Amino acid sequence: MRNTGDLIADIYGLGTGPWTMTPVTRGALGQIWKLSGNGSDWAVKELIFAREEPVVEGEATLRDTAAGLGVRAPRLMPDRTGSHVSRLPADLGGSYLKLYDWVDGTPADPADPALLDWCGRTLALLHRAGEGTTQTPVDWYEKCYPEDDWADLHDRVRRAAPPWAEALSRCVAGPLPELTRFVSPSDPADLVVSHRDVQPQNVLLTGAGPVLLDWDNAGPVAARRELAHAVFVWSGGNAFRPEAARRLVRAYRDAAGPAVLDDLNAFSMLFATALNYVHVQAECAIDPHATPAQRQFAADQTTATLRTLPSPSAVSRLLTVLKPQW
Repeated sequence: MRNTGDLIADIYGLGTGPWTMTPVTRGALGQIWKLSGNGSDWAVKELIFAREEPVVEGEATLRDTAAGLGVRAPRLMPDRTGSHVSRLPADLGGSYLKLYDWVDGTPADPADPALLDWCGRTLALLHRAGEGTTQTPVDWYEKCYPEDDWADLHDRVRRAAPPWAEALSRCVAGPLPELTRFVSPSDPADLVVSHRDVQPQNVLLTGAGPVLLDWDNAGPVAARRELAHAVFVWSGGNAFRPEAARRLVRAYRDAAGPAVLDDLNAFSMLFATALNYVHVQAECAIDPHATPAQRQFAADQTTATLRTLPSPSAVSRLLTVLKPQW
């Protein structure tokens, strides 16, 4: 059987091997591998669920623009043909791949004041650089799955009876309709092109400073909604730390970030993406065509997300804390 690492190294012109592939972590979009050989290390992202070749020009352009502004990020490497996406042959799974610089670092601690400053400044830089877009955000950030889709999923989950079925039932009965009413399309005047996933798990600390990873979701977004999402996540979610929230927003404002958080509408993306993520992962968790590993990952993600769904009352308290910042 062919060595996958050697094949990928050849596709990207990395030199002679032998090359080894070591699994590192699994995310919602794919598996990360460490490709090692020829005296170097690289990060390979295997896009497990991609059925068509992903469009990555926006990701590459935004990453390069952000790097020019001082935002550290791994390079997205082209293969021998100049493409930023390659594909394994069918006998090796047929997955689409992307290759990045390998980054050695430690996980980000959202309680670190210096990292909160970094997050606020970084979002401000991205939002200023991405102003003036005419692109429209995809539905994932703007809408929730229709009520009929949720009813169908709820019925299938009850029949499958996974351990988290009761938690999903509670969500459908309570948080789902409550959160959905705060989800609406963005104001076109507020749109920028940005990262759309600035979370602690996508940041590594290195000797040169924080590095922002995982630019797959880069695209148009309402600046205030991305800021609101980041403030909620970095300050502790429903049990938020007021000073952490204030510090991140202060850093954003000091760096001339354009967004203002003044009502619950600013948190529309937070509510929409949380509910949409539950729906997608719950469907995968009971999908008989998914692999056991994929179903287990999805079940774990469903359980964790249901446990931490944002609360409108907590968000309202967060807005009260932040009001003096504006």
